[in-house]
Amino acid sequence: MKIGIAGKLANSFIDSKLTPLLIITALMIGIFAAYLTPREEEPQIVVPMVDIFVPYPGKSAKEVEERITKPLERIISEIAGVEYVYSASRPDFAIVTARFFVGDDTEESLVKLWSTMMKNMNQLPAGVTFPPLIKSMSIDDVPIMTLTLWSEQYDNYQLRRVSSELTQELKKLTDVSEVELTGGLRRKVRIILDQARMRAHNVDPLQIAQQIQGANQNLTVGSFQQMNKDYLVETGDFLQDVRDVENLVVGVFGNNPVYLRDVATIVDGPEEVSNYVFYGIGPAAKAGQGGFSNGIPQDMPAVTIAIAKRKGADAMNVADMVSKKVEGLQGYLIPSDINIVETRNYGKTASEKVNTLLEHLFGAIIAVTIIVGIFLGWRGGLVVFASVPITFALTL
Repeated sequence: MKIGIAGKLANSFIDSKLTPLLIITALMIGIFAAYLTPREEEPQIVVPMVDIFVPYPGKSAKEVEERITKPLERIISEIAGVEYVYSASRPDFAIVTARFFVGDDTEESLVKLWSTMMKNMNQLPAGVTFPPLIKSMSIDDVPIMTLTLWSEQYDNYQLRRVSSELTQELKKLTDVSEVELTGGLRRKVRIILDQARMRAHNVDPLQIAQQIQGANQNLTVGSFQQMNKDYLVETGDFLQDVRDVENLVVGVFGNNPVYLRDVATIVDGPEEVSNYVFYGIGPAAKAGQGGFSNGIPQDMPAVTIAIAKRKGADAMNVADMVSKKVEGLQGYLIPSDINIVETRNYGKTASEKVNTLLEHLFGAIIAVTIIVGIFLGWRGGLVVFASVPITFALTL
């Protein structure tokens, strides 16, 4: 029987002493590829999305919708490549999101959006803060990991302060792009003006506001040269603590300085509550799950930290890095009576899915090998057992 090109090529590999070496090399390459390929929970597809933030100070949500949001929706929907337009109107500002078709170039989409916005800025009303903030988004902006801090002894203000310090430490980690904090109460210095004392010292709220703004800034006023060196001259300083605020001079009355503490009460503490974050587990959970020791407390004050990775980074490695960092800070930066729960870990779930896939693939190879071996003999089964892993390894 005449042998074709494929048969001659197969015979050359059968008789070649390099064939075992090539098989081993292919398998080694596949093993390294499976180990080094980043494990992702989210598919790495290009879907350009752009957020447009347009401040419109002093306006209600309804007015923002009519004068900002709706005109922007019409303008953006006319851009070539825009598939969907989403929007949200809030007091003082609007958010419009443009989503382009899958596979469109991100930079090209941004350029088209920016040029269209600039050409149509005259359609927006007076009072709009210019230019609007335009921010692109990608699949890597989705947090791969969220940590929830809760405690039975700490309130949401104290949890926020601990979480803020933890956030700064997590931002230092390699391959961590964004760390966002949700929940808790920020520290704020509140100035409660007393009208009677202001009248007695002949000062008004506008005057006080101007003095506070002027004191809480740093300005460059010039420079001078000396000994072949340039020296930068700055004036002013930022308010560092509540004592600086109390001792701020806001006016003069009877040839004596009027301090802010003379006309107002200064409170250094948590901000006013605008949102709530609680942690709890469902009634079907067993006692002790989620870190609870005595029963199942509900509605515990909590703060959530969301961590996003850099593009191309392995989600599993980043999640492991974060977990080790948090573990090392417990008892040092994080008090022992603050509980930390991983409420999302895409690195762990991605690794589990990849391992499950490899297990099923190996099981399928064994099953096919046994079936082929039964009906075609052990040589045919051996060919299947060797060829499928080698082919899979080369594709990786």
